[in-house]
Amino acid sequence: MSLAFSLAIFFMMWWIILFAMLPFGMRRTQEEAGEVIPGSEASAPERPRMLRVLVMTTVVTCVLFAGYMWLRSSGFGLDDIPFFMPPSESYSTPGG
Repeated sequence: MSLAFSLAIFFMMWWIILFAMLPFGMRRTQEEAGEVIPGSEASAPERPRMLRVLVMTTVVTCVLFAGYMWLRSSGFGLDDIPFFMPPSESYSTPGG
């Protein structure tokens, strides 16, 4: 696998995990805190803690990417899982 392909896979995984991690750690909205900053949405978090979210996203992505790289280098594939292969008698020949 080339370096560019690896970086592209890592970036896509990181981006997806970022949006999955955003809601974690949000405690109160600005409306619940009683201090809505002018020009922002009342449902915005009181303290976004973006650095924490970015670090946690990077850590989770690194762990998942390492697992992906190990699985890819091990030679394991969908053909190795028995229930992903359909039985041959389940398909009939056309017109037969």
